[in-house]
Amino acid sequence: MKAPAIALVLLASANAFNAASCPPPTRPGDPLPGLSAEERERFEKGREVFERAFTPETGLGPLFNADACGECHEQPVAGGGGDETELHVAVRRADVCDLLVEQGGFVIQQHATPALQRALGIESEPIPSEATAHAARRSASVLGFGLLDAVPDAEILARADPDDRNRDGISGRPNRFLDGRLGRFGRKAFVPNLREFNLGAFVIEMGITNPAVPTEESIGGRPIPDGVDPVSDPEISEDEALLANDFVRFLAPPAAEALDAEGERGRLIFGTIGCAGCHVPTLVTGNSPVAALRYRPVAAYTDLLLHDMGSERGDICLGLASPSEFRTAPLMGLRLEEAFLHDGKARTVEEAIELHAGEARATRERFRHLSPVRRAALLRFLAAL
Repeated sequence: MKAPAIALVLLASANAFNAASCPPPTRPGDPLPGLSAEERERFEKGREVFERAFTPETGLGPLFNADACGECHEQPVAGGGGDETELHVAVRRADVCDLLVEQGGFVIQQHATPALQRALGIESEPIPSEATAHAARRSASVLGFGLLDAVPDAEILARADPDDRNRDGISGRPNRFLDGRLGRFGRKAFVPNLREFNLGAFVIEMGITNPAVPTEESIGGRPIPDGVDPVSDPEISEDEALLANDFVRFLAPPAAEALDAEGERGRLIFGTIGCAGCHVPTLVTGNSPVAALRYRPVAAYTDLLLHDMGSERGDICLGLASPSEFRTAPLMGLRLEEAFLHDGKARTVEEAIELHAGEARATRERFRHLSPVRRAALLRFLAAL
């Protein structure tokens, strides 16, 4: 057999192997490939809890931001981002970040049930008078977050460089929860794991108590008036809460679109101008009882660390994060977003890049000096994520 013919046979064999061993690309909202039948069943049951609209008679409120998880995480599918923006507050006292929990913070609920409105004459939670910093937070996509949850702490910490020892101008550092555990979820990487992130959101965002978080928040620091919350705590069962968590945990990340030659050039430019210093293209998960989450690469384009975005972007402190520090936003599914940055201020990817400062200042300046052709290539690459 001649060399060209041999090459064709080998190429056909390689293509057949890849087709057999690589799962088909996932669509937004699909479950992770490789789930067991039981895991797939929990995913589907969890979707129902995630999309369920609660009412005051089924536990909603008395203060809330939304009546369903899927109300805020809906674009373009359940688990995606949303156009809702909520208010967070805090105050820094000496070297301590006070989240004003005793006064109703740090998330300020924007709606009240009719019973609470009648009892106290309020339509939303009062903002603590002690708050000195306010933050707008746009609902983020949670697609692929189960894979981020499965990335080992050691992989995140290995990329931390708080003293910028390599002199590249990028000094990512970890945030820590109140008990010292490594944070990774939330715009400031404060929450350690996906379960706490999701189960906490039931109470914080909807006023739905569950066995993990069994008590309601206060009304601006005051107790809930008698008679305004007709459902006894916890308002959903542990299994329902964990089903919703499994729905999020088993959501696949959106598959990036295929790149043409211009997009491939843009991918290289993404690295050469410094974007990949924070938006690390690939993380790898560790061991997991769920095979679909075990030792998997995830093209998330984040390092899950805090980076200084510059004083103009700053808002509140949170844990160890200063007002201007934010977790590197994952870029997986970027093409599905309609607004960008933690507050939704940027309406285009290009505008979002322009609003980067702090540690990203040098990269932003390199972006500004790209030729029109190279800039178009970079944006073409980002539009495929």
